[in-house]
Amino acid sequence: MQVTFCRLRTHQWCFILFNVILFHALLFGADFVEEYFLHSLPYIDMKVLEIKNKARKLNMEPLRSNLSKYYVLSQSEVCKGKNIFLLSLVFSSPGNGTRRDLIRKTWGNVTSVQGHPILTLFALGMPVSVTTQKEINKESRKNNDIIEGIFLDSSENQTLKIIAMIQWAVAFCPNALFILKVDEEMFVNLPSLVDYLLNLKEHLEDIYIGRVIHQVTPNRDPQNRDFVPLSEYPEKYYPDYCSGEAFIMSQDVARMMYVVFREVPMMVPADVFVGICAKSVGLIPIHSSRFSGKRHIRYNRCCYKFIFTSSEIADPGTPLAWKEINDGKECTLFETYYGLVSCKLLTYLDSFKRFHMKTIKNNPTYFGD
Repeated sequence: MQVTFCRLRTHQWCFILFNVILFHALLFGADFVEEYFLHSLPYIDMKVLEIKNKARKLNMEPLRSNLSKYYVLSQSEVCKGKNIFLLSLVFSSPGNGTRRDLIRKTWGNVTSVQGHPILTLFALGMPVSVTTQKEINKESRKNNDIIEGIFLDSSENQTLKIIAMIQWAVAFCPNALFILKVDEEMFVNLPSLVDYLLNLKEHLEDIYIGRVIHQVTPNRDPQNRDFVPLSEYPEKYYPDYCSGEAFIMSQDVARMMYVVFREVPMMVPADVFVGICAKSVGLIPIHSSRFSGKRHIRYNRCCYKFIFTSSEIADPGTPLAWKEINDGKECTLFETYYGLVSCKLLTYLDSFKRFHMKTIKNNPTYFGD
């Protein structure tokens, strides 16, 4: 049997090469463009320098000595005398103890990466039910990892939750180099995230990193739950901000935000609130496409070993994903490439399906008799 190979002319090879480049540009180009254009230099003025100076001289002793005014459960000793590289604050709903237990058994169980200490705590507000509060108290005594602020844990109070937890980090974990705010429904690849932080080319200050949201307009519909009046925020667009599902800030940024909290309008979404605080202290958020934002990334082992987060991973899939990405098997360059292409394409396909189903649901077809 004779095998013959097709000989291609130069223009045909050029056509194939062009299509390969075009495929990759369409698949990954947006991420590279975002990371380039959304990584601007921060501005510095006298007001920012004044805020930085106040942040360095913060006195948190009055808060520490009056804990019961701010927190039901505080874990005030958990960071004492420790140099924490990454403090993970998992924003959880009071009644969702099952999800917290799952996180404790998987990615939340990591206490060190490459010798750098990691601490994971759960951030809660108060529940409506007294029974739920008793369950939280019991859970806290068992695990010593719950911070509970004195406010009702509701969708309207998420900005209060952000303030309370950043305040806690500044007051009770001042030696934490980085702070990760992450929602409980997220899957987090802590080893990959820590490796990224260790390899930051910039100095380890002025860090506010996540999936950056660009040019969002405030909701001006008075009938909508997310309504923001002009008197509260008059600008046409919100400043760039990191999607609230997961983002990182350095300790100095947390301290500066604490200084300006009272100057920022609270009737905006919680993640926007953080973005406005960042702008007021002269920071531009740093975009990384390895944060998923609201998107669920379709599972692939080598893809998940590279990305930082994925949203809405099903509870039964979390232990399997965590086990596989920590099995000690490294991915080759080709396997990583294939994994990223695969999960990216499948994620886009899932997004298209959800959009299509939503369109059908919102525009039902009527079949007459």
